[in-house]
Amino acid sequence: MKKFELTKTLFLVAAFVGAVSLASCKGSKKAAVSDQFGKEVVTPCSDEDFHSDKTHFRGTGNAQSTNLSTAKRKASLDANAMLAAGVNRTIKTVTDRYTQDITVGEASEFVEKFEDMTRSVVNQTLNNVSTACNKTLQNKEGLYHVFVAVEVAKDEMLNNISDRISKNDKLKLDYDKMKFENIFNEEMAKLEAERP
Repeated sequence: MKKFELTKTLFLVAAFVGAVSLASCKGSKKAAVSDQFGKEVVTPCSDEDFHSDKTHFRGTGNAQSTNLSTAKRKASLDANAMLAAGVNRTIKTVTDRYTQDITVGEASEFVEKFEDMTRSVVNQTLNNVSTACNKTLQNKEGLYHVFVAVEVAKDEMLNNISDRISKNDKLKLDYDKMKFENIFNEEMAKLEAERP
């Protein structure tokens, strides 16, 4: 009977030691990965959450400073620059595709005026962006870190372009609103597909 209890005790001790060893191995692997690559950081107002999609153009930015207003201004400038770059790139692609697809008498004149008009509309629309996300953090040393995401609706951009074209007699004659909107929507769908 004593031999059975001794065997049972040894078995329980061995099982306990094995369990502790396995647990410590998992912990050390996790610590090793964390030590090798660093701590995971969650960024507020990031591209992952505020990425351009089929309904909105978006831009994100962040900045840090010991002065709160400076950090806010830099983050806002960064976000607006990202937004403007994305809008300009997409509008240029849409305009290039659209003007290649149309056939008009004075094609080069139309293309030039159309590009100037869309550039003007983009600049005007970018003055009316809205803030989609704004987070301010302060660390122990007093350093402010500001995160910002801004956006503008695709429909607002399209409506502004159509309104501007309707006021220009030369452009209005050769403008195919449906074709332009279709190309625009295709490019916006591509933006959404590029989501990080």
